[in-house]
Amino acid sequence: MHFLEFDYSEDAQGVGTFDAMASVRPDQVAAVRAEIVQVLEWAHSAFPGLQAPLDDGGEWDFNLQEQEEEAGDRWYTLTLSMGGSPQFCAAFRQRFVYA
Repeated sequence: MHFLEFDYSEDAQGVGTFDAMASVRPDQVAAVRAEIVQVLEWAHSAFPGLQAPLDDGGEWDFNLQEQEEEAGDRWYTLTLSMGGSPQFCAAFRQRFVYA
């Protein structure tokens, strides 16, 4: 990963969340989106059919936000949050954090 660097937090039940944010120029947005696609494709293939809200029994879920900032130069902020079970978080950490 060149743009996405994940921070980790965990609740008392062991459910973890990985958060990454990238603020980039317009010419870098496609590269950030490509990294996001790589992460989501991995999650869908490593834990197929298990994406759903964690409160509804899902193994993992995500939230993706994109915002264009127009203060002075144009910047885009993309935020990806991935939450999951302890098993998902261990696999995610091995693939994207310690890789």
